[in-house]
Amino acid sequence: MTLSNSEKLRRFYDQFSGNDHILVVINADPDAIASAMAVSRLLWRRVTSVTISHVNMINRPDNLTMLKLLGVSLVPHTDIDLSQYGKVVIVDSQPDHNEFMNKLEPDIIIDHHPDSGVKAPYLDIRPNYGATASIMTEYLRAARIKPSVKLATGLFYAIKTDTNAFKGQTVIEDVRAFQYLFRHVNIHLARKIEQADLRLNFLKYFKIALQNMRLRKGRVFVHLGPVVSPDVLVIIADFFMRIVSVTWSIVSGTCDKKLVVIFRNDGIRKNAGNVAKESIGQFGSAGGHKNMARAEIALSDLADQVDVRDEKKFLRWLIYRVQKRAGKK
Repeated sequence: MTLSNSEKLRRFYDQFSGNDHILVVINADPDAIASAMAVSRLLWRRVTSVTISHVNMINRPDNLTMLKLLGVSLVPHTDIDLSQYGKVVIVDSQPDHNEFMNKLEPDIIIDHHPDSGVKAPYLDIRPNYGATASIMTEYLRAARIKPSVKLATGLFYAIKTDTNAFKGQTVIEDVRAFQYLFRHVNIHLARKIEQADLRLNFLKYFKIALQNMRLRKGRVFVHLGPVVSPDVLVIIADFFMRIVSVTWSIVSGTCDKKLVVIFRNDGIRKNAGNVAKESIGQFGSAGGHKNMARAEIALSDLADQVDVRDEKKFLRWLIYRVQKRAGKK
């Protein structure tokens, strides 16, 4: 049975009481930040407090600019005392996406990523949606809450980002949410966030990528080696997808004793999430949507497979595994 947005909102509110201290846990990116902002607004005056905590390092310029311009305060998960919170909410993610999240027993999970079989007292997982921000916009509308300019701008930017300006995973509900938010958004504010794209110390990675890239039948493969942040890999992967002849962009690097691989494709007859899982998912976490995916693998788990420090050997290993799977999609 498909529940109405009003019924979903009622069941969501039923999870809370007035004396609750709420912890909202996110892997901070535009969609997660905006969705957490929406949860905070929905619970305003309904609970005692709402704290938003992030499990990742925040280095991307657009994320930092978004937090600053929208006035969002986040607390690192390492500074959180879980005993101080009565309820835990996860938005735009699921517990198995992160080691810290996996230790939690969330009361509420709202997400648009593929269902990992997670359990919680309240679940709203819609993998067909392009952004969790679209789901949260429906909650706000069901609650008859007019979003503030900053909240509307955050949700607007999140939908645009996660759907790749509606060129990626998108359903009509994403478009409707975007249209609704447009009435309340500050376009100049959204543009400032969007244009905060690069940090000076990221530029060296473009040079490495252009020198080391391998092109195989429209598929670009790049291994950057050690990077200051996985966000670098996302920026480089998106960059290569702007080239006319490129249909796949697979960019890898190492950070915090992990191998991170970013998958992008044109979304035609292929599924990046499936390819990520089938090619290297057995070594760590991997998954995503049709046109974008991500894998994270502890370097120790790859030791008997390939030496990640040897760029040429590693790229041959990665290209073989991905081509074997992508060729079937």
